[in-house]
Amino acid sequence: MITPSEPSDRSTVLKGAAQGAAAATTVAPVVRVTLGLLGIVQAAFAFLAFWDLAHRDSRQVTGPKPVWIPVILVNWIGPAAYFLFGIKR
Repeated sequence: MITPSEPSDRSTVLKGAAQGAAAATTVAPVVRVTLGLLGIVQAAFAFLAFWDLAHRDSRQVTGPKPVWIPVILVNWIGPAAYFLFGIKR
């Protein structure tokens, strides 16, 4: 625990945290573009799952429709689970 009598230790910790945050924000442009595209694909996947859930008859959905709303919000796994297990075939 940091006590008020140790200001130099506290400032060292804060400087280290600031340097770590600065290092984390310097990402290569290729990585940034790739992560941006993956984010767009993930959002589109979730949107399609929500759209399908809203337009599909409840008799064609496994379980109650409101249960699938929080499931779809789980990144990547939720929409995939809905399309694989939530639609009756």
